[in-house]
Amino acid sequence: MNIQQLYAEAQQLSTTKMRDDIVQQLYERSNKLCQEGVSYTKTKRDTRTEKLDAIFTSPIFGFPIMLAMLGIVFYITIAGANIPSSMLADFFGSLEKYITSLFTLVHAPEWLHGMLVLGLYRGTTWVISVMLPPMAIFFPTFALLENYGYLPRVAFNMDRLFKKVGAHGKQSLTMAMGFGCNAAAVISTRIIESPRERMLAILTNNFVPCNGRWGTLIVFATLFMGAGFTGAFKSLVTTGVLVGIVLFGIIVTFFVSWVLSKTALRGVPSHYTLELPPYRRPKIFDTVVRSSLTKSWSVLVRAVKVAAPAAILTWVFANINIGDTSILMHAVQFLDPFGKLLGLDGYIMIAFILGLPANEIVLPILLMGYLSTGSLTEVDSLIDLKKIFLDHGWTWLTALNMMLFSLLHYPCGTTMLNIYKETKSKKWTFLSFLIPTVIAILVPFIITQTVRMLGLI
Repeated sequence: MNIQQLYAEAQQLSTTKMRDDIVQQLYERSNKLCQEGVSYTKTKRDTRTEKLDAIFTSPIFGFPIMLAMLGIVFYITIAGANIPSSMLADFFGSLEKYITSLFTLVHAPEWLHGMLVLGLYRGTTWVISVMLPPMAIFFPTFALLENYGYLPRVAFNMDRLFKKVGAHGKQSLTMAMGFGCNAAAVISTRIIESPRERMLAILTNNFVPCNGRWGTLIVFATLFMGAGFTGAFKSLVTTGVLVGIVLFGIIVTFFVSWVLSKTALRGVPSHYTLELPPYRRPKIFDTVVRSSLTKSWSVLVRAVKVAAPAAILTWVFANINIGDTSILMHAVQFLDPFGKLLGLDGYIMIAFILGLPANEIVLPILLMGYLSTGSLTEVDSLIDLKKIFLDHGWTWLTALNMMLFSLLHYPCGTTMLNIYKETKSKKWTFLSFLIPTVIAILVPFIITQTVRMLGLI
């Protein structure tokens, strides 16, 4: 390291320490003035808030409590969603028989039955049975933490880490919003005043799984990662896998932020003071109803709107032949060698390409692609759902790579449109597509080649 680099780092450390000292002195001075000129009595609420903050924002206990909270939310979601998902799948499976009988009764053409029942009906009902129960549990539970006042404490704890990688502490707030929707989180980056740090938040927000990817992550973690266990322990293992996936996404966020802050987006992180609101008793009924109706329902409606035409398009591609092979199989065969390098296959690659408009439809499109081969004609339960994947050569490695690719890959169409609107730049919009795509390819590739080289599969 040369003298100029040492001087630059020393200057940066000096500037950072100076900012911290100024803020600390302002706080101590204002606190002293308040004590000298203002007399007041702390309420029980103030005392309770200070005691809780001493625990929740503690350098020692803050992060373990954050991980525990995240694990509890995932555990409640997984354990509570299994039975409703199975019941909905059974219901839609039995209802399909009556719909098929109706088509037979009116002598409907076979292609019409295939398009509307095997394509449209199955595609939309999979979205409902797989995504609705987890969302109906996850969003209200997450909203209760927000309503209680815990999420600002998360931002306070994360501020230290974001400053270390050259980003702004407010990015933790936009990242938290990304758990709901990455497109909305891109707009929320307006709270960051620095253009450089705002761009960092925009380019890395995609590494937080949005609601469109939760369904995919939960399904594969349940079907494959926790497959060797039973009862509550199975839910615990699945929860651990999901927490690990989310943590990996956060680590990637820090890494990419650090690299960009040292290269294309050089600069010193700016300082901000976060005022922590008091804890309040959450309005459980109002919060649960609002989250279920506004978030879960709106996401589901959006997913169904996009999944319905995508399911029909997938069925059409699978049943129109060029020569002796369908259009879908031509595309699958073309992409299959590349997919195999990543521990995936051509069907998965097609699903992600066709799923660009919305992440919610990747799983339904994948299932439609597999079912178009005739390997399984009915899906009556989650056991049948897993059989579809096993029949196409899936292993735990395939499921892991699928989860990682889903976590890391390019933003959905709506998010990229918002990025362009916010940045007014084709270059940054393209980079927001390129950076996660490259990472999403490299990570599964390295894992797959390492596992194969070690002979673990």
